[in-house]
Amino acid sequence: MITLQLVYWLTGIFFAAITWQSLRDRGNPRRFGTAAFWGMLAIAMLVGERLPSWLMGLMVLALAGLAGFGGLRRGSYEESPAAEKRAEAARLGHRLFVPALLIPAITLLCAVLLKDVEIGGRRLFGSEQTTLVALGVACLIAVSVACRLTRRSPLSSVEQSRRLLDAIGWAALLPLLLATLGTVFGATGVGDAVAGLVRAGIPGESRFVLVLAYALGMAGFTMIMGNAFAAFPVITAGIGLPLLVQGHGADAASLAAIGMLSGYCGTLMTPMAANFNLVPAALLELKDPHAVIRAQIGTAIPLLGCNVALMYFIAFRGG
Repeated sequence: MITLQLVYWLTGIFFAAITWQSLRDRGNPRRFGTAAFWGMLAIAMLVGERLPSWLMGLMVLALAGLAGFGGLRRGSYEESPAAEKRAEAARLGHRLFVPALLIPAITLLCAVLLKDVEIGGRRLFGSEQTTLVALGVACLIAVSVACRLTRRSPLSSVEQSRRLLDAIGWAALLPLLLATLGTVFGATGVGDAVAGLVRAGIPGESRFVLVLAYALGMAGFTMIMGNAFAAFPVITAGIGLPLLVQGHGADAASLAAIGMLSGYCGTLMTPMAANFNLVPAALLELKDPHAVIRAQIGTAIPLLGCNVALMYFIAFRGG
């Protein structure tokens, strides 16, 4: 049925289209480097599991080299005049938000309510990674709806996607790369080292202090790494599971959910989250590159405090 592999293939086809358009863009002074960058991602998505590990390693090094030595540049794009954009915005009104809102709605519908639906004895949304499969289906539907609303072709959506990807550049891959780095840290025992430090400095019988350490640890390590997905396996393995779940009987599901939200508070306050905080400032041509962070701190700090309270009262409801 609809499997994660199919989602990977569709993503690979998308990157292949981006590669072809980048290669043909003579307005891009680095069109060959830009095309090579997105082309290697297309290959990884389409046939990555069939390639030898050494070749995949070389591709990763090549991606880093292209990103680090200025191999990616912005090119020329087919854009509507500003007056036409304003007219379209006025015509569509709040319907412009429909495709974006469809993504979480359809993902939730498929991953929660329809996750066990079977056709011919096989699960419709695959037996593994159902949420990711649902997200892929939601994105495909949202793109279709957006094309219908704007009366544009799918190729036009690819062109505009290329414009945004070129503006963001390699930072578009940061969430994936940092999440992978967090997994590596967790597998190499960094979480155990964190647990040892916490045990040495914090009294293990103090439930509130441990909750505070977990929430602040998630936010702080996220600020260092730039991504909550990178912080989660390290801080949860070091504090959440051994000290709060096993030591004090906290509910693992609610603890992890609020812990991730605590990490997101750190994302709002760090320039390391370049794709969230620095790239928007660049796209909006703001004079202060940290203007987005300054605007978010007033929300992030009170929200982090609320997370500490929620974690303390919700994760220990049964104890």
